[in-house]
Amino acid sequence: MSKGAKTLSVNILDKEYRVACQPGEEEALLASAMELDERMRAIRQSGKIIGTERIAVMVALNMAHELLNMNREGSEGDASLERRMRNLQDKVEVALHQFNQLEL
Repeated sequence: MSKGAKTLSVNILDKEYRVACQPGEEEALLASAMELDERMRAIRQSGKIIGTERIAVMVALNMAHELLNMNREGSEGDASLERRMRNLQDKVEVALHQFNQLEL
């Protein structure tokens, strides 16, 4: 455990886990544990998957998929924003060039 970290208890599928947590990150850790617990309960209640380990793997796969999609969408948005900024910069340069031509 790193310096300054403290241990929090979280409950996931009725099991208690003690997790190291940096100061100021307690709320985020508890929210993450609640989200994980809710997703695992939903999969368990569907009855399609049996066993805590398999449920955890399915939740992890679903969350990884969501994260990758969000990153991909963010990258596409960044590329689009970059293109728009380049176009705007080009327009500004053209306008400045035309303005300079008028002053001559």
